[in-house]
Amino acid sequence: MTTVESALTDAGLDPDHGREPSRGLSGGGLRVPFADLAMQTAEVRAELDEVWTDLLDSHRFIGGDVVEAFERDWAAYCDTDFAVSVANGTDSLHLILRALGIGSGDEVVVPANTFVATAEAVVLSGAVPVFVDVLPETLLIDPAQVEAALTPRTAAIVPVHLFGQMADMTRLSEIAQRAGVALVEDAAQAHGAFHEERQAGSLGVAGSFSFYPGKNLGAFGDGGAVTTSDPALAARLRSLRDHGRGLSDRYVHDHVGMNSRLDALQAGILSVKLRHLDGWTAARRVHAAAYRAQLPREVQMVQEAVRTPSVHHLAVVRTDRRQQAMEGLARFGVDTGIHYPVPCHLQEPYAVYGRGPLPVAEAAAAEILSLPMFPHLTPDQVSHVCRSLGAVLA
Repeated sequence: MTTVESALTDAGLDPDHGREPSRGLSGGGLRVPFADLAMQTAEVRAELDEVWTDLLDSHRFIGGDVVEAFERDWAAYCDTDFAVSVANGTDSLHLILRALGIGSGDEVVVPANTFVATAEAVVLSGAVPVFVDVLPETLLIDPAQVEAALTPRTAAIVPVHLFGQMADMTRLSEIAQRAGVALVEDAAQAHGAFHEERQAGSLGVAGSFSFYPGKNLGAFGDGGAVTTSDPALAARLRSLRDHGRGLSDRYVHDHVGMNSRLDALQAGILSVKLRHLDGWTAARRVHAAAYRAQLPREVQMVQEAVRTPSVHHLAVVRTDRRQQAMEGLARFGVDTGIHYPVPCHLQEPYAVYGRGPLPVAEAAAAEILSLPMFPHLTPDQVSHVCRSLGAVLA
């Protein structure tokens, strides 16, 4: 048994379980999907069937004990006092800003290299996104540029824990504290990640999570949550997600809220998967180590930040021949992605908020390539990806 196979077995995963190798598109070789949710579902199918049966018997499809149980479990996992579930990850970030009273006339500092939902949530709150550049090694938000971007109108800093690893929360916390502004974590890609032994979602005033199916902890549809240890903030979030209802009288509305509740079915699914999350994370780390050991020399993985072990939501490499690599890998039966090809400050709806070029994010956007990454990858599949990439670029 190889080291990789041993690590997968230690993580509770059989490297060959349920895998039917299929021919690549260019002769021999394996077919390697970008993600394989079917394998993950097969592992927990019996537990999910029980959730479905219990839900049909209870008829509690919105809210109820199942949702409350997941919220308690997710708060405990993230080492916070509260978790407030919502309908999706974008809502979680938007509602945090609203609950903090951030809106018209305020500025919120965000990285340019992120999914557009980060900036979208700021604009939906009525505030102005201020885009800053990222660090060239990790592509995480650059604390020095954050500090330089602060103005008297700055109300919050939103670092994005990208690709599975956390931003430098030590420096960012110091910057936010000196400036007297809120620090809000966009942790949509960092379930279970930590910085200096602190869990993602526990270092800012609040943490925003997405449970989109492809996330490390994913539902069977949209879902999200906010983590916080501020009881007043948690209470406002519970009201805002449910039409602004008062907590003591459901027919009295204290705020202009919205409908952003997590379905009981999704909460039950997430509770099942949460029990397996650490094992799946261990497998992702094995695969990332195998990629680093086997990738061709001309391709480099984005560096892992110091003191922030990644949970490897994505396996991102850089190459100045990205299109050639993508097309060649497709011929070998390997699916790929790009996260993200257009920085937020260059997207048409957000260009109005741009304040000049951001060279690191712009250069990276032309070179980054996401390789297959999911817990149930096999050692043979990782090797096939690396060999194929070497052949394509040779």
